[in-house]
Order: sequence, then C-alpha cells, then structure tokens
Amino acid sequence: MRRQRLSALGVTIAVLLLAVTLSLAVGSRTVPPADVWRVLWSPDDTVATDIVLGLRLPRTLLGIEVGAALGLAGALMQALTRNPLAEPGLLGVNLGASTAVVVAIGFLGVSTTGGYVWFAFAGAAVTAAAVFAVGGSGRNATPERQVLAGVSLTAVMGAFVWAVLVTQPETFDRYRFWDVGSLADRDSGTVTQITPFLLAGVVLALSLGRRLNMLGLGDEAAVALGAHPGRTRLLGIVAITLLCGAATAAVGPIWFLGLAVPYVARLLTGPDNRWVLTYSLLVGPSVLLLADVVGRVAVAPSELQVGVVTAFAGAPVFLILCRRRRLGTL
Repeated sequence: MRRQRLSALGVTIAVLLLAVTLSLAVGSRTVPPADVWRVLWSPDDTVATDIVLGLRLPRTLLGIEVGAALGLAGALMQALTRNPLAEPGLLGVNLGASTAVVVAIGFLGVSTTGGYVWFAFAGAAVTAAAVFAVGGSGRNATPERQVLAGVSLTAVMGAFVWAVLVTQPETFDRYRFWDVGSLADRDSGTVTQITPFLLAGVVLALSLGRRLNMLGLGDEAAVALGAHPGRTRLLGIVAITLLCGAATAAVGPIWFLGLAVPYVARLLTGPDNRWVLTYSLLVGPSVLLLADVVGRVAVAPSELQVGVVTAFAGAPVFLILCRRRRLGTL
C-alpha cells in the first residue's frame, strides 16, 4: 500500500506540473512551452515575457494557493464531521466569508483585498463555529445535522446578502466582480497578502492528520488513545478559517472544489487522513488550474470564470456521492 501511495504521489505531482504549464501557456494567446521556460529563466522585452510574467504567473500562483487551501479545507472538514458531503461551500463557511465581505463593502467602504481578508476571516470563523456548535451538540449529534445546520445558515446569510445588494446598487457593482469566483483581474499583491495566512492554515491542518484518524474511531476511542477531541475540533476550525477566509477573500467563493478534491484523494490513498490531507494539498491546485484553463478556451475569445467551471464539474460529483450507499460517515 505504501508503494502504491508513493507511486500515486508521483503521478499527482506530474499532473500538477502539467496544470501549471498549461496555466502559463494557454489563453487568448498561446505561448509555446519552450518559450514559457525561456521567459521564466531569462526574461526579455518580448510580448511573451509580458504575458507570462505579467499576467499568467501571478494568476497561476494564486490558483496554486487557493486550490491547495480549499482542497485541504474540504478534506479537514470531512474528517472532522466524518461526512463525505462536508465542504466549505455546502456548510456555509464560504458564504459566511462572503457575507462579511458584503458588510465590509456596503457599510464600511472597504474596497481592497487586504481589507477583505480580515472580514472574510471573521465571517468564516463565526459560520464554522456555528455549524459545529449547532450540528455537533446534543445527544443526537450526527454528520447529517451539521449539513442541515450549514444549509440553514446558508439560507439566512444568502437572504441577508441579497437584501443588501438589492438596496445598495453600488455595493452590488463591487460585489458581483468578486462573487463570481475568478483568478483573473486580482490585485498584483493578492498572493503576498494571503500567503502568511494560508501557510499557517496548511501547517496546522497537516499537523492534525494523526489525531483526525483517532477522532474517526469515535470520541471515546480517541480519548482512550490519548487524543483530545475538543482540542482537535477547535484547531481544525482555526485551520479551516485561515484557509477558507484567505482563499475566499482573494478570489471569491469557489464551489464544490472542497467536496471533489478529498474524494479523489481518498481514491488514491485510502482513508488515512495523513495521506488524504497531503494529497488534497496537491490535487486541489491541479483541479483549480485545469478548470481555469478550460474556462479560458471553452468560450474563446471570451472567458468563463473558474468558479462557474468548478460548479459545473462539481455538481456531478455531488450527485454521485449522494447515491452512494454508505454516505453517513467516513
């Protein structure tokens, strides 16, 4: 099994490198891979340099960070809830971040990514805590209750967001460009602004792999093995908040990525969360970058935003998971 996992890891890294290459080369004007490589190591005054270094490299780096963050957050959330349908979007964490951003735009006049980050963090944190508190409390706590809690909170926050947008046209004009979920047309400093938060979230999430395996056996078994379920869930919520808050603030909501990526990772590695988290960190960027490339060529010379592509691609995965017999827990 270990040899199989290592082999799959090599394939996963190769797919990621392919996705990065396509992201740098493909667009309204295709740049041959040889020219991409030359420009990366020896920039010059050609148009290829302007395209690759000025436009596509920042977009690709942002896609790597956001894909890794959302894939890892989805795997972490599914492990904490023992629910294969758990995902930042389905449990309302993304919309919680979006709601906070709407408040920042509509009532506080915030208009930069650096400003959005803090509000997105707050919205993601409050929503994640509420979902885990409502869905994980009481004698009848089940993974299904957490999904229902997420759906309920999503309905309330969605109603609030649209109430603000309908009554404030200027807020709608700013919000709609952010809400579509796109790697394009983001501030040049976006990658730098979110990197510290994402690094902290990644390190924290990966450190929880062994404890999540214990938690999967049940709280009583986890305690007997020396784990602390409450502390593990708290640290998990902090990691999810860091990952989802920063990613959503940077590019807007990206749906279904956190659902599909852990599913692919478990197919490659099995149920061991230490491997699932690691693979999700690599599969997420590959999926997001490939979706972004598809969006560039699907309706050329126009462009389909990556959030739309992931929604179309993720919906069938969601339906497949819903039809599985053993859906209740991981």
